[in-house]
Amino acid sequence: MGSSSSGKGRLVSEINVTPFVDVMLVLLIIFMVTAPMMSEGLEVDLPTTTHVENLPAEQENMVMTIRSDGAIYLDTYAVPLEELEEKLTLLVKDQNKQLFLQADKEVPYGVVVDVMGRIRAAGIDKLGMVAQRDTGSATTDTKNAARATR
Repeated sequence: MGSSSSGKGRLVSEINVTPFVDVMLVLLIIFMVTAPMMSEGLEVDLPTTTHVENLPAEQENMVMTIRSDGAIYLDTYAVPLEELEEKLTLLVKDQNKQLFLQADKEVPYGVVVDVMGRIRAAGIDKLGMVAQRDTGSATTDTKNAARATR
């Protein structure tokens, strides 16, 4: 059995793209499933009220969160109370963004008033308050904003 030119022992010089496409489709599905979970935000037990408006969806706003342990966040970034005015001026006032405040219903009133005073000191005149719509059901998770202007 000498060398034959029938082609049975030759290497294939073409790239098989089927496994590559399969891997890319799996990665795309994983990304599509996990992307909405990454933008959920912080866990806060919001107070409820009967008259609220939907929170605007545009990117020209920023949400400040006060959790029940007293931690303060601008969007998802923790901010110490001492640096709050500086960060608000830099991230909200200088960029002409609307600020919305959501505080856990367990946060003491004095803490909320202190934060609102620092917001005012940063030069922000309009502040939206975030609350849940009271539908009579305790299982409602829809977040809505009650707009308030000082």
